[in-house]
Amino acid sequence: AVRGMNMVVLDIGEALVYPSHPELAVQGSWTPDRMRTEIARLRGLGLEVIPKLNFSNTHNGWLKGLRRQVSTPAYYAACSDVIRDVVEIFDRPRMLHLGYDEETAGHQAALDFVAVRKGELWWHDFLWFVGVTEKLGVRPWVWSDYGWHHPEYVKRCPKSVMQSNWYYDEDLGGFSLDKAKNRYWDILQLYIDLEKAGFEQIPCGSNWLSSKHKANGRIVNESMVPLMDYCRERIAPERLKGFMMASWAPCKPGEKEDFIRAGIDLVANRM
Repeated sequence: AVRGMNMVVLDIGEALVYPSHPELAVQGSWTPDRMRTEIARLRGLGLEVIPKLNFSNTHNGWLKGLRRQVSTPAYYAACSDVIRDVVEIFDRPRMLHLGYDEETAGHQAALDFVAVRKGELWWHDFLWFVGVTEKLGVRPWVWSDYGWHHPEYVKRCPKSVMQSNWYYDEDLGGFSLDKAKNRYWDILQLYIDLEKAGFEQIPCGSNWLSSKHKANGRIVNESMVPLMDYCRERIAPERLKGFMMASWAPCKPGEKEDFIRAGIDLVANRM
């Protein structure tokens, strides 16, 4: 907040005791009242608080046994209950981040149970989550990476859904749109395609260091800065709703605090 940031996204997962499904809690999960106290504290700092529940099958371990019941009546009922709980506890936030990233077999290679929705089932469930959220008066927000390899995403996704396409610059092409030179050109192209289709966007970057960065001798990842420049040049101001820094570091007191602050500084300095 001191650096001018105005929003924090809380990735809740198992961190909350859901009134409708207390069985999802783990040791240390916060009660609704404790979460409300934290929300009030953050708002007092001038930060809008947005809850996040990741319903990607790659990131839904917080759903415990329901992870093995994806796309069943029990799954839909529980997910609807949990979303309703969060909307109530967060006092009907402006948006709810639904996650929905990295649902591929490759991203689940180390898991004992692999579940990947495809085709019309993926669309059914995605649009179901969008509908449940909107019926509660809250705007859905998602990661956009399904659109990297599914061109129909830009056409079929409702324009009401806030988009966060993410790019962390893996040292394999940087910000070149030359398909022959940049392995990840399709990620950069999606920012342009979403803009042409009229979506509102909150591009996401990181100062997280991948194994590729480290192998190339990188100590610091500052790709957030050129990402902000890239998006400002290609997304209309009225549809560019800000930038998100996701450092993907532990938030335990005393752990990675300097790293997290460095990520905040990258955005604040460029803003």
